[in-house]
Amino acid sequence: MDCAPCGGGSNGGPGARFATAPPVSGVAINRSFYDALWSASRLVPPYRFNTWPLLSVLADGTSARLEIGAGLRPRLPIDGTYFVDVSQAALVPLRGSGGFATHANAAALPFPDCAFEMVCAFDVVEHVDEDGKVLREIARVTKDDAVVVLSMPLHPSQWSAFDVLVGHVRRYEPDNLATVLREHSLVIERSAAFGMQPRSRWLLDLAVWGLTRRRDAAMRWYNRVLLPLGLLTQKRLEWAAGLVCGARVDELVLVCRRMRRAPVHGSAGPDDAVEDRA
Repeated sequence: MDCAPCGGGSNGGPGARFATAPPVSGVAINRSFYDALWSASRLVPPYRFNTWPLLSVLADGTSARLEIGAGLRPRLPIDGTYFVDVSQAALVPLRGSGGFATHANAAALPFPDCAFEMVCAFDVVEHVDEDGKVLREIARVTKDDAVVVLSMPLHPSQWSAFDVLVGHVRRYEPDNLATVLREHSLVIERSAAFGMQPRSRWLLDLAVWGLTRRRDAAMRWYNRVLLPLGLLTQKRLEWAAGLVCGARVDELVLVCRRMRRAPVHGSAGPDDAVEDRA
């Protein structure tokens, strides 16, 4: 289970696939929420999270890694990893631990094409008004066959005031998620149920009330009590091939592979991606 209120994200597809977006920009809401959160928080090392057993192995041997919107909850090894975040409060601690942290928007990554062997974005794309721009940017900066790890909330029918508070723009329909990713040259290899959002509407309402009316006190409770408790009680991720679905799965973490780009003079055309079927 993830241990940040909405993961560590700091940063849209046809509307028929998603819940109705709130009227205010997700980036604006998100920046305000996470600036307050990170200003009152300390950096949590990635080995504290249940994503570490897999991500540390996948990251081993990679010389160019990028994590988007990590805040102070990075999942990749910090030293030597590139980070981008819209929250200035997260950048200094990441740099102090050996990361190359840059203030930037996920929809306009300041890196050349094919720059990275591994890219992670936990709870990011659902915060962006046009998620297609973020997915295209991820595909652009990722090398062929590279690993891309994403997490995304599911089920528009579960949209709540908490989604609005933390800056979500959408939840994804599980039946369409693989198609959305494939449209942006990403193929799902495995996935696992993820996240720790309370299922009780009463608890969600209480969290929204506290973060709206008593933000300083709520942040203290979260950082001093709820986060440590969540880290201690998080369950081991149970990975399965392909896409894990189910009505009780509120959020997924997905390990994807960047499809190979077609040769410039190949039959598929220079702008098309091709899937390795070997």
